[in-house]
Amino acid sequence: MPTLIMRPAARGSPLHKENWGHASAFQWRGVWARQRQRRALRDLADDPHLLNDLGLSRQQALEEADKPFWR
Repeated sequence: MPTLIMRPAARGSPLHKENWGHASAFQWRGVWARQRQRRALRDLADDPHLLNDLGLSRQQALEEADKPFWR
């Protein structure tokens, strides 16, 4: 069976240790953006005209708004 040799990631690659914090910050920005969008969608759920513009039913809007932040 061949031996797997683990090598450190090359400097500048997305897996390099210095880039871990930056990737994490970008991921959290996405989480926060989704959370704001879902909160706004929940606020729109009672306005049938705006939901019609989005092409969503009230039930669909509430289901999307109630998803956990990690989805």
